[in-house]
Amino acid sequence: MQEIKRIKRELVYQGSILDFYEDTMLLPNGKEEKWDFISHRMGAACVLAVKPDGKILMVRQYRNALERETLEVPAGKRDSVNEDTAICAQRELEEETGYHAGKLEKLLSLKSTVAFCDELIDVYLATDLVKIGEQHLDESEEIDIESWELKDLMDMCYAGKLQDAKTVAAIMAYAARQNQ
Repeated sequence: MQEIKRIKRELVYQGSILDFYEDTMLLPNGKEEKWDFISHRMGAACVLAVKPDGKILMVRQYRNALERETLEVPAGKRDSVNEDTAICAQRELEEETGYHAGKLEKLLSLKSTVAFCDELIDVYLATDLVKIGEQHLDESEEIDIESWELKDLMDMCYAGKLQDAKTVAAIMAYAARQNQ
């Protein structure tokens, strides 16, 4: 494969979490092209939380990009670039569900959308859950908590009803682990 080289990166818009860039790329044929790039400055963590009865905690919330509600594993961005993603995962689990994980284990890391974004999400398995209180949501958040069987979630993934990359990856990683 011949080398593609970035010759210029221009910040187009700086948001609170994301930076949008226009990259000028030099292609192997000598032509220049403009490519979009989104930098996710913080990174994130998500949690597949398994209750003592074996059911998996899921959150249902509205997602503006899709203009509908989605069913997802609890997740959120790190508070700083130096925050350990395990701390982020525990915090998001507690904030979104009111549960604390007695055991938190990293399953995998993933890049959510490699074609145009560098977001990194660490996926954790949370077990030994204890209900410690109510949700602690941001003012703009409205999240419903649901409990699901692994088989039903896998069926929804295969049917295309669950399409969120971090959620599908978390479910499939957990399912593979259960079959070991």
